[in-house]
Amino acid sequence: MEHPPKTSNDSSSLTKTDDISTVDLEGANAEEQQELDRIYRKLDRRIIPALWTLYFLTSFGTNTYGVTLTMNREEGHSLIQRLDLSPLNLSTANALGFIGTILFDLPMNLIMTKVSPQTWLARIVISVGLIYACYCALDNYQGLYAVQFLGGVLGAGVWPGMSYYITLWYPNHRMTRRVGYYFTAAQISCAVGGLVSAGFQKMDGTRGYTGWQWLYLIYGCITVVAGFSLLWWLPDRPFKTQKPSTNAYKKFIRKYLTPKHPLSTHEKEIHWKDMMDRQRKLNWGWKDIVLIVTDLRLYPIVIMYFGVVGTGFGLAVFGSTIISAQNPHLSDIDVSLLYAPIWIFDLFGILTITPFADRCKNYRFLFFSGACVIIIVGMVVTTFAPDPWSRYGGLLIAGYGLGPTVPICMSWSAEIFEHRYGDVGASCAAALVTGLGNLGSVTATYALYSGWPDDVDRMYLGSNMVLVGMLGISIFSSCVAKFIQNKIRQVDALPADTDHEESAITATSTAQK
Repeated sequence: MEHPPKTSNDSSSLTKTDDISTVDLEGANAEEQQELDRIYRKLDRRIIPALWTLYFLTSFGTNTYGVTLTMNREEGHSLIQRLDLSPLNLSTANALGFIGTILFDLPMNLIMTKVSPQTWLARIVISVGLIYACYCALDNYQGLYAVQFLGGVLGAGVWPGMSYYITLWYPNHRMTRRVGYYFTAAQISCAVGGLVSAGFQKMDGTRGYTGWQWLYLIYGCITVVAGFSLLWWLPDRPFKTQKPSTNAYKKFIRKYLTPKHPLSTHEKEIHWKDMMDRQRKLNWGWKDIVLIVTDLRLYPIVIMYFGVVGTGFGLAVFGSTIISAQNPHLSDIDVSLLYAPIWIFDLFGILTITPFADRCKNYRFLFFSGACVIIIVGMVVTTFAPDPWSRYGGLLIAGYGLGPTVPICMSWSAEIFEHRYGDVGASCAAALVTGLGNLGSVTATYALYSGWPDDVDRMYLGSNMVLVGMLGISIFSSCVAKFIQNKIRQVDALPADTDHEESAITATSTAQK
């Protein structure tokens, strides 16, 4: 059961000819494996619901934003109409949110390696709630620009932060499905946003507020309260030790504000033995960050993420707009209700594909590419099918294919970079993949759909085909990622010493190619 720490002389170390994907648990008999499975299921019951709630709340505002563009349009009370937004205003506001996220994803995630991760994640949720509550006071496009950018800045790091947090508690071969579990929150939030918005449209005019103002105000308040609950709900680092203190303030914090560890002492020991070869918390410096940023294996995964996230956000923000354009006879409430099933199909894609991607992680690129092909088929159907309902079916197909793509990207980057660079590698890679990859979201929301006025009369044929092209590039990049994964910077694995005081990354940098 006990796995000795790997050193440069250990035959099981990662060398130039080793395959990262094959460095896995060995020596655990069936009984010990069952005990490990039980421990990870226990962690699931504590961690996954909290992360799911966190991601649901932080995704809800972004996903519902697209629905507010058409809410109460017949009364002239949609977000576009009340703020008198031009297509350029709308595209600029959308892009500003993503720019804030792109600029601050990496620094926010690096901060998380230095502080209690559950405190930092709670801070993000509280900030997001406060920002979205401010939406109810908007009355011009300048205000929309401000809250979109601030929302991107203050909410930066939530997705890569959760990916980093998962690496603290789970080995890589258990990651994809866990990421998939809480990633379903985004899909459910899209579906719920569509359904809930139909109800809020009935509140239009109550106390002088529009339906979308009521939606943002109530959502923001709920999110702030839930953010504070995460301080106790999410556990801190799994193997964190605290020195005894007589300081009254520290004693108060530890007694009332420190979450209880989810495992017993015996379970923690078993968990530590399973994670000791995989988790290394290192004292990193900027030289280490440069090494990670210049690792060429990062950028094919960034491009993979670029294509699928661009498509996903395009459908999230403009899905209701596409449905309305394809079938102009639908009412605003009908459009909101038809928007929801796209993300239910996305959820099915996560639940049916990610478990197999975990079990066959040597073939993640095939699962990713297959999912992208499904999305492409859906986008072609929604563009060229002869009638509105067939085109709507294409959106459902695309939704199903989108589901597993992002979890595969995140677990693959963690597999490569945590093994080579320790916990800062997992954190930095997650932030760079999501931050740079979100340029796809900027492309989809600024250059396409509302940012391409001439495409409206063609029912967004050009925008849809650009997304298909981006997906083709993502497929090619996944093949490149697989090809170079074990051909670049293949050195001995870092020693698994969680109390390591010097930067093991820098110490081994001379062995790199």
